[in-house]
Amino acid sequence: MSVSEDVLLPETKTIITERNGSVLRIWLNRPESKNALSAEMTDELAEVLGLVKKNRSIRTIVLRGKGNVFCAGGDIKGFKSDIQRADTDLIARGNRSFGYLMSQLNEQPQVVVMLIEGAAIGGGLGLACVGDVTIVTADSRFRLSETSLGIPPAQIAPFVRERIGLTHARRLMLTGARFKGDEAVNFGIAHLVVADSEELEEACNEILSDISVCAPDANAVTKNILFESLRRPRSEVLDYAAAGFAKCMLSPEGNEGVAAFIQKRKPYWVEGSLRK
Repeated sequence: MSVSEDVLLPETKTIITERNGSVLRIWLNRPESKNALSAEMTDELAEVLGLVKKNRSIRTIVLRGKGNVFCAGGDIKGFKSDIQRADTDLIARGNRSFGYLMSQLNEQPQVVVMLIEGAAIGGGLGLACVGDVTIVTADSRFRLSETSLGIPPAQIAPFVRERIGLTHARRLMLTGARFKGDEAVNFGIAHLVVADSEELEEACNEILSDISVCAPDANAVTKNILFESLRRPRSEVLDYAAAGFAKCMLSPEGNEGVAAFIQKRKPYWVEGSLRK
């Protein structure tokens, strides 16, 4: 599927990609296993994200699961295969590959919207925690179930802790507590809760309409500044942010934004409303 003239997405088996204007929808497509995260799915997601990373004509990535379920976590059958090989280094490398995907999604230059219904268990909950905007249905189910399987939530732990704080992360990881959509918002995992799948799509369209007003390069730079603020001392971050501000101000987007404001018109990047 061609995303733009300069990006051609690969054929995939475990995900489906759909392009609509500036929005790329990625569907997790293993409904027979409740969209469990196999090694193949992780690799395919990483490849697609890498291919569109520098493409500013794609401004939003929406991640959702087929079969009215988001993601039931890691592929347990795959775990069993790893155990049978009894190779510690191989298992560690396989586990680490999901951490690379989490980092990639977390800092993807596009705005990442997660639409959660059905269940977000283990790694699925981890994915929910790296959305710039995460919307859940009221009856969606959440759990960090890894410790009940005798393993730690290794690669998602830093992202969950960053999202909800150490206190909540400890309780949820060490007890395997179950909770639903409203609590996911209270914890800070999600931003919005809606009644059902239909309202999930309506809420997504409202968010897409809001994003369409924002300049794509400015959004990318803003996300980068936010994550640099987690890695650098404040004075360095402010210097870094000032350089990013100057670059944006002198860019075609910056020139257009100022001109549009003065002329009381919409800048060129504003799309038609996506609200139904």
